[in-house]
Amino acid sequence: MVQILSDPVEELRSRMRGRVITADDADYDDARRVWNAAIDRRPKAVAMCETVDDVVAAVTAARNGGLEISVRCGAHNMSGSSVVDDGVVIDLRRMNSVRVDPEARTAVVGGGALLGELDAATQEHGLAVPAGIVSHTGVGGLTLGGGMGHLSRLAGLTIDNLIRAQVVTAAGEVLRASAESHPDLFWGLRGGGGNFGIVTEFEFRLHPVGPMIQMGLLFWDLEHASEMLRFARELVPTLPADENVMIVAMNAPLAPFVPQEHQGAPGQALLVVGFGDPDEHAALLERIRKAVPPAWEFATPMPYAALQQMLDEPNEWGRYDYDRSVYLTEITDEVIEVLADELPSKRSPLTIAAFYRLDHAYSAVADGDTAFSGRRDPCYALFLIAVCANEELYSAEREWVQRVSDRLKPLGVGRAYVNGLTDTDASTVAEAYGQATYDRLASVKRQYDPDNLFHRNHNIPPAG
Repeated sequence: MVQILSDPVEELRSRMRGRVITADDADYDDARRVWNAAIDRRPKAVAMCETVDDVVAAVTAARNGGLEISVRCGAHNMSGSSVVDDGVVIDLRRMNSVRVDPEARTAVVGGGALLGELDAATQEHGLAVPAGIVSHTGVGGLTLGGGMGHLSRLAGLTIDNLIRAQVVTAAGEVLRASAESHPDLFWGLRGGGGNFGIVTEFEFRLHPVGPMIQMGLLFWDLEHASEMLRFARELVPTLPADENVMIVAMNAPLAPFVPQEHQGAPGQALLVVGFGDPDEHAALLERIRKAVPPAWEFATPMPYAALQQMLDEPNEWGRYDYDRSVYLTEITDEVIEVLADELPSKRSPLTIAAFYRLDHAYSAVADGDTAFSGRRDPCYALFLIAVCANEELYSAEREWVQRVSDRLKPLGVGRAYVNGLTDTDASTVAEAYGQATYDRLASVKRQYDPDNLFHRNHNIPPAG
């Protein structure tokens, strides 16, 4: 029987080297705040872990005290799963070291590191881990859900480059999971989210990238957006792996590189990133502009680290966010029709619909080799992301994302990317993974977290 202590917060303080923050502390509101302003929760305590022993102590004290646990790194999860009312937030941000071995092309990364910290350390050696595209995202949450971005076609998902992970389990054990050690746990960590424990350290395989890359941003107004989409759907699948294209329905930035008459205008953009020959990248941009002349464009070489920070400002902290994702085999006429119909009705200039092309290295990994909530056939992942500067816009914009998602879902190929799901209800999670993957994850959960201690996530209850 679990012993319920009279004061679990005092047990936390007695066990931990790091601080334990409560509502009595002046920095409590900062400690409980998360990226999505739509989330406002009040934990009983925030455990600022500095070592793996602190994480073990926090898990043990919370379990003994009968308190719910949430795990925090970058605090980017849109559902707000990294903070919990009346429970314990296990905060890993102080465990953010990054150690790079440039000869072995590996990096050992603390569970509290952000993508910007990872990129800064690896780019010193002209190397990178395939990861996300906003630098203040946490490495941990992004990795455990899959991890896709500009390098997905060239080098796969983040989980495809994970070599091992150090995990604190619900029982307070510290395990090292890899292909050789606890392979079932290692499989589940690569896509199964935070269901199986707290990862305090990752080891990644690195790839030569940069330090300079080629970037082109081309923009079409709504009148010509459908024509661009029809051209892009034929072009993008034919491109080599060292050219990545994101297709983004967005409002033009209020930036100096955008002609003043187009600033803030709605439309469709291509973000074209070249990791190979600059001349071949320039020829690709010329091919695009000749086929469908854009309203404006901005093309320049830039450091890879700067590319990774380019979307930080529109995704800054303190905005109201909601996300859904859909996998599409193709950008069909029906998909284009839905977007043409719905894009004029979105109200927030920050809300986007973004297509990631997934093929090449992404598709070199077989379905079932990882717990990733997606098919490995070549496809597009479409993210519908409501981003609102204030609460007044949020309700209507969230409904816009839900409506567009519901219209597109029958045109998709099933499943969804869990890192692109704000909703965490059981049916949505089961549908995202598909039955075979979900059942296998539930079996792994039964072995490593039979009491479902780690349930503030896209939760998979233990089998049986």
